[in-house]
Amino acid sequence: MIAFLEGILAEKGAGRVVIAAGGIGYEVQVPTRTLAALPATGRPARLHTRLQVRDDAMALYGFSTADERELFDLLTTVTGVGPKVAMAILSALPPEALRRAIATDDPAALTVVPGVGRKVAARVVLDLRDRVGAVVEATPGGPVAEVREALLALGLSPEEAREALSGLAEDADASVEELLRRALQGVGR
Repeated sequence: MIAFLEGILAEKGAGRVVIAAGGIGYEVQVPTRTLAALPATGRPARLHTRLQVRDDAMALYGFSTADERELFDLLTTVTGVGPKVAMAILSALPPEALRRAIATDDPAALTVVPGVGRKVAARVVLDLRDRVGAVVEATPGGPVAEVREALLALGLSPEEAREALSGLAEDADASVEELLRRALQGVGR
C-alpha cells in the first residue's frame, strides 16, 4: 500500500497530477479541491494516497489531507459509489460539509454532485451515518445549530428544519429554548 507520495510536481491536469519521486513519475487522480491546493509545477508536493487495484488496472488517488483520504475510503464502501463518484463528491463538497450532510440526514446536499442522484445520496447517508455522524455531533455549533439538532430530533426533515430556521435571526441574548420556540412557531407556515 502507498500511504503518501512526496516529490516534485511534474504535471498538473484536469483531475490528475504527476509527481516525480525517486526517478519515477506517478500519475495520481485528485479531486479538484486537492488540485487547487497543490503548488505550481516544479515545486515539492505531498499527497496522501490510496491505491485501487482491479483486474484490468491500478489507479492511484491522492488527497491533500488524511481526512479526505479517510472519507474516500468510506465512500467507496457504499454500494453504487466507486472511486470516480467518490472523487466527484470530494471535488464538490469540503469534508466538513460532507460529514454534516451525512450526520444530519441530508441527502439533498449530496445531489448537487454530478452523477449523484437521490438514490445514491440516500444510500451514502444511510450507510455512513453511524460511522461519520459522531464526529460532526461532537463539534460545537452555537445556538442555531443546537436548535437545528433539536428540530431534527423532534422528527422534522432537514428541509423542514431549514425552513423553520430561515426566518430566525440569531439574537445574542436569546437562549436556545427561546430560539427553539420561535422556530417551532414557524413550522408549517
